[in-house]
Amino acid sequence: MNRRHLIVSCLLAAFAAAHAQDGAVKMIVPFGPGTTTDTIARVVAEGLGKELKQTVVVDNRAGAGGSVGTDQVAKAAPDGKTLVMGTVGTHAINAALFRKLPYDTLRDFAPVAFVGYTPTLLVVGANSPIKSLKDLAALAARPDGVTFASAGNGTSGHLAGELLAQRLGGRMIHVPYKEGAVAMTSVMAGLADFMFYHPAAVMPQIKAGKLRALGASGAVRSSAASDVPTLMEQGLKDFDLVAWFMLYAPAATPPATLAQLRGASAAALASSEVATRLREQGVEQRAMRADEMAPFNKVELGKWAELVKRSGAQVD
Repeated sequence: MNRRHLIVSCLLAAFAAAHAQDGAVKMIVPFGPGTTTDTIARVVAEGLGKELKQTVVVDNRAGAGGSVGTDQVAKAAPDGKTLVMGTVGTHAINAALFRKLPYDTLRDFAPVAFVGYTPTLLVVGANSPIKSLKDLAALAARPDGVTFASAGNGTSGHLAGELLAQRLGGRMIHVPYKEGAVAMTSVMAGLADFMFYHPAAVMPQIKAGKLRALGASGAVRSSAASDVPTLMEQGLKDFDLVAWFMLYAPAATPPATLAQLRGASAAALASSEVATRLREQGVEQRAMRADEMAPFNKVELGKWAELVKRSGAQVD
């Protein structure tokens, strides 16, 4: 092949790649690579791509508690080519947490698929003297109280800790970190007494003997930690706080396009491969019809708004 043919071939290949990329569906993840949301999104994107027979590209756009990437989808062209992996944070907590949220949680999005939910686990360091909720309550009743770590102000882990403080009483001091992994490390090192975090993140550390689980935050036990009793089982009534994940498109997406996306997403989530991989991440799946998703989101907005108000958390 001569030089001219080589150049032409390279240009044609580049054009073909660009054309294919232009036709791809972009799934915005409003958090960084390696986060729980990112991992779940990549599993769903792969399955969705197979059903659509189209490339689904994951694009991480982190910032402002997930608001940056989420807002980009709210303002994206409603052509079915841009989706967001929304979370309890981006589509429930942030509306109460941020004084000036750039998007409207209900008005600016059309739900595509409820991916699933995950209860968080209440964990302490392996060397902690806290062996039970009773121990935790006793230490919290002392003048110095106890500390709990989270991935930041207003996160589900922060609000779960605040709710626990209200239910158990005593003094529980919140210690926010910029990342959940760093917060988890602080608990393992004994720098903070406890935290609520996702099973997929803490289970390896529990199995390695670095953390110990005291309870799960959902109404039922996590399939990823079936031996860990829920806090409700241990006497804390209505302690049902879970992190959830839902796929959204821009609000003005045409009904026919939404129907196609919803059908493909449902098929992907029902596949044994995707279901197994989500279960490995501690995600519990729940079938939800298209007409159930927006009402579910509305109820969650109210529930988390009350918790944010009680906590006093606010972001300008």
